[in-house]
Amino acid sequence: MDFDILIEETRSGLVENVHSGMICGVDEDMNTIYHVGNSEHIVFFRSASKPIQALPIFLTNIIEKFGLTEQEAALFAASHRGESYHISALESMLEKLPVKETDLFCPPSYPLNVNPREVMIRADIAKRKLYHNCSGKHMGFITVCRELGYPVEGYWKVEHPLQQQIIQILSTLSEVPISKIKVGIDGCGVPVFAIPLKHMAYTYLKLACPDLIEEPSLRNAVKKLTKTMNRQNQMIASEHFICSVLLQDDNIVAKGGAQGVYCFGLKNERIAFALKVINGSEEVWPNIVASILEQIDYKNKETIKRLRALKPAIVKNDAGIEVGAINEKFSLYFNKKGVKKI
Repeated sequence: MDFDILIEETRSGLVENVHSGMICGVDEDMNTIYHVGNSEHIVFFRSASKPIQALPIFLTNIIEKFGLTEQEAALFAASHRGESYHISALESMLEKLPVKETDLFCPPSYPLNVNPREVMIRADIAKRKLYHNCSGKHMGFITVCRELGYPVEGYWKVEHPLQQQIIQILSTLSEVPISKIKVGIDGCGVPVFAIPLKHMAYTYLKLACPDLIEEPSLRNAVKKLTKTMNRQNQMIASEHFICSVLLQDDNIVAKGGAQGVYCFGLKNERIAFALKVINGSEEVWPNIVASILEQIDYKNKETIKRLRALKPAIVKNDAGIEVGAINEKFSLYFNKKGVKKI
């Protein structure tokens, strides 16, 4: 079987929910040093691909040319959750960039976060393309097209030169030949790519350790991008969400995607992980990532503490009474010695 049980949720001692999946950890020699389940399982990146999709921007001088702040630039790689600071920065970007909201291919939406969404619904505010969590990415796509002389029309199609540039960057970072990269359509309408979980992890290792990238321009773009993600971590998601919590740690490059996909790289340790929760749950990401970091004896305990606070192991009911627990059921297998790493 490709996957194993990662998390069990219990109520009064009975198993109420099970989350299965795969985890792969790699080192700089592209060895799979930690794993749960099949590390060769092919997985769509979903929004975990956003840092890769943002790199064409960071390969140009667009940020400087149009006077974008670092907060605004971070939105090119973000799954923003529609908080006021996200919307303010996006509206500012519309004023600065050669982009109109009507140019965006992503559909009108409400914010991902509950509070801003409910405020807008109660105020009878209409959905906007700007509120879509991928709007920053789309603004980047259109700006790159106009800067490089690509047509804006059809920028969302896989045959478009921008999407071909992105798939070439992904191939370089992941070391998967373009012919082996599977292509689908993401929620916002642009191409989304699937590769083996092991190579997803290796992609994030190169984001965390750009010295592994041979091409100088791409290496420098990755350094600029990841510095922006760490420094402006709230823009990548929002406070109290795993991506922003992990990116507070300057040693980590991280991004999640829909349907249970999560990737992160550790700079000093020079290892990276990719995981997939088979039922698509994002709720248990903090538990899984915290357990991974504990099992490899990660030194920054404050990062683990912040993850544990996001999703406590104790389940409480609506009255705040303890009724169950969330239990991590996996141990990482440490391949180099052939034994479990506990």
